[in-house]
Amino acid sequence: MKAAEYLPGRPGRFLIIADHASNAVPADIALGVSAADLQKHIAWDIGTAALARSLSAALAAPAVLATASRLVADCNRAPEDDGAIPPASDGIPVPGNALSADAQQVRLATWHEPYHAAIADALDLLNPRLLVSIHSFTPSLASRPQETRPWQVALLYNRDDRAARIAMRALAAEGFTVGDNQPYSGAVYGYTTDRHAEARGLCYLTFEIRQDLLADEGAIAAWTQRLGRVIGIVESELLEVIA
Repeated sequence: MKAAEYLPGRPGRFLIIADHASNAVPADIALGVSAADLQKHIAWDIGTAALARSLSAALAAPAVLATASRLVADCNRAPEDDGAIPPASDGIPVPGNALSADAQQVRLATWHEPYHAAIADALDLLNPRLLVSIHSFTPSLASRPQETRPWQVALLYNRDDRAARIAMRALAAEGFTVGDNQPYSGAVYGYTTDRHAEARGLCYLTFEIRQDLLADEGAIAAWTQRLGRVIGIVESELLEVIA
């Protein structure tokens, strides 16, 4: 089991990534989390693997998918962040993540850094004009039941909001309730795009789609078509100008 799965595609336009595509736990790691909890949002971004694969096929775009659960190593957190190997998630403890500093370094060197190396290698080789990051969010958090999450889809960004602004406008025009750096801020939870897009001056889109809207094959197909349209709009309105 490698830390990253690569899906081939046409170079020069897009690279699709999915930081939290899998809920798999390597055989040599015991998290102490139940099988039922590993099916929940705490372990992965539900629906993103299917959506990233479908979008990759539809756009003939290469993709890099993380293969281990975010509870093993959260690839969208900086290695020095406590959340990179989370001790708990949404109120559920992860006892197997109580590791020594040396063991943490081994875990990250095995499951975090190789994923990012795969993205960097793909960017160097393929020279895409747009990085597309696929995430999903739970409709509600058990640890914050008072919090409402009315958005159907959102765009996250840090300093560079060029592509996000176009995508938000396009999705709103289709009648969606669109989050602007909600329910998470890309300025806080944007390690991957900071490292691979903003550091290179590369335009990017970080989509967050509510998980109940990715519940079956029909929903995945609909979001594939929708995101394909939005990405096309971004490409025509922004990327042709800066190419």
